[in-house]
Amino acid sequence: MLKKIDGLITTRVSKVLYLTIDRPADLNRLSPELIDHLGLLFAELREDPEIHVVVITGSGDDFFSMGLLNPAIRASLSKDDVIRLVRRANAVFDALEALPQIVIAAINGKVMAGAVELSLACDLRYAATHATMQMPEATWGGFPGAGAPVRLPLLVGKARALELICTAREIDSAEMNQLGLVQGVHPQASLKDAVSKIAQTIAENGPLAVRGAKRIMAARQEPGTRAARELSDALRHALEWSQDVDEGMAAHKQNRKPHFVGH
Repeated sequence: MLKKIDGLITTRVSKVLYLTIDRPADLNRLSPELIDHLGLLFAELREDPEIHVVVITGSGDDFFSMGLLNPAIRASLSKDDVIRLVRRANAVFDALEALPQIVIAAINGKVMAGAVELSLACDLRYAATHATMQMPEATWGGFPGAGAPVRLPLLVGKARALELICTAREIDSAEMNQLGLVQGVHPQASLKDAVSKIAQTIAENGPLAVRGAKRIMAARQEPGTRAARELSDALRHALEWSQDVDEGMAAHKQNRKPHFVGH
């Protein structure tokens, strides 16, 4: 495995690898350095026949992760830097989705923006009862640029995906479960044990069977994915230089409602 870095705890138990986002001082946000490290780690995992299941969670009891960007962070970056970060996250989340192992997100608290897209790239998701999920990008004049418009409709349908993205509303764990975004909800105190039990059960089953089933399902949903991903990147690039994005950032900074004009 790669050299450990600050912000990520890796723990192996038999055939299961646990990855814990450990940046509590920054709400477990996915820093550019952490995104790059995850990309390298996923490349290694792809060739590792000994790991059968990967579990991703956040440290502490409050936040799975608050994502990559918010208006304050965006204001410190150039537009080119923002585009590079979003596209790098896209590539890393694609690599996560393409892993031969089963990947589980244990959503142990609030999950927001780019971290929602990370969880959507996982195969299975389980949430703590107090967990919430939100994609707030539309309130900033943007749209989720790291895979949500591609993956979310496959889970909840086009209409519900549009509603969640375009209203930017926050949903609780009960609604996540109702919509099929998660495969189960557990009390915070028992989430880790419940997910570990599921992970160990999968890891003990035949790896050829498990990996084969995942490959078949991935092939079934592949048509259209590449075109959607390319369109997302193209629209995201154009959006970054729009007046609406500048207005969204200014409104957030000035603590007022934005006035979007559509260009």
